[in-house]
Amino acid sequence: MAEKAVAENLPTVSVIIPMRNEASYIEECLQSVVEQDYPQALVEILVVDGMSEDRSPSIVSEFISRHPNIRLLSNPRQATTCALNQGILESKGEVVVRVDAHCWVAGDYVSSCVKALQRAGADNVGGLMRPEGKTFVEKAIAIVMCSPFGVGSGKFHYCEKEMFVDTVYLGAYRREVFDRIGLYDEGAHYGEDDELNYRLTRAGGKILLCPDIKTKYRPRSSLIALWRQFFNYGRGKVRTVKKHGGPASWRHLVPAAFVLSAAGGLLLYAINPSFWWIGTSIAVTYLVSALLVSARISAKEGWIYFPLLPVIFGVLHLGYGTGFLWGVLRLYLLERIHGDAKSAQLSKL
Repeated sequence: MAEKAVAENLPTVSVIIPMRNEASYIEECLQSVVEQDYPQALVEILVVDGMSEDRSPSIVSEFISRHPNIRLLSNPRQATTCALNQGILESKGEVVVRVDAHCWVAGDYVSSCVKALQRAGADNVGGLMRPEGKTFVEKAIAIVMCSPFGVGSGKFHYCEKEMFVDTVYLGAYRREVFDRIGLYDEGAHYGEDDELNYRLTRAGGKILLCPDIKTKYRPRSSLIALWRQFFNYGRGKVRTVKKHGGPASWRHLVPAAFVLSAAGGLLLYAINPSFWWIGTSIAVTYLVSALLVSARISAKEGWIYFPLLPVIFGVLHLGYGTGFLWGVLRLYLLERIHGDAKSAQLSKL
């Protein structure tokens, strides 16, 4: 098989999996990776563990005993971005494939990524982010995360047509990409893929969305966890906007604008109750939109989900928007503190 692969001039591949306390998911994830139809002699699998406190490392060790192309690395800094960079630096593959511990990849995932890279001359390729829940709440969240009303115009959530885009889910990169634009920004603890792909497209790189590249993603299991996830996404997006002088796409600002307008309506009402109609019109417009979209989705997926879908839409949008505004406020306060400290130092000179 390896000789045939060399004859076909297939590239070597490094699969990098960041992991921390993923005992519930890492076994299924790794099993899907080791069952790839790509020649195993050309694949190395690097699991980078962020000091897990559960059985995750021992599960990986069991796989290593059966699959010598798997390596377990330690990431004492724990952050996902640090794990990805460590994996890239220690990898040897000509193609670097990111896989998250919360996901499962199809048996032809690696080969489909390699074919797409070679066919389209792209620098990064990825498929659709297909959430698949097991509990009722997870299934409802998965439905919302496949809706444009829920997640905006990001093509990797629902588009069925191959096209060049601004970012994709996970990603398979030509190794030279990291030599050209650098590694992941280790300060971007959320939205690190968007930040890296933003740099890639600004440098003239091409990112291909290919629906034939298939994965499944396990969504959060509770509304609290979903809120926390999207709050952190919103907060993390501020760093990217600040760093690059603007968002990769204006869709990233819509939830914050919604939260800001709703808060402004409440403030106006507090100042003068005669302005009650402003905040009310914003709330009613959003609620009606969420209900109509939820009804359309429920007619297809099942009416049992209808009562929960508008709530999930609200959690997702308010969580992201609030997180973004909190990130802006935090950045402003930090700059003021640093600016005051710098002024104080200069005054002593």
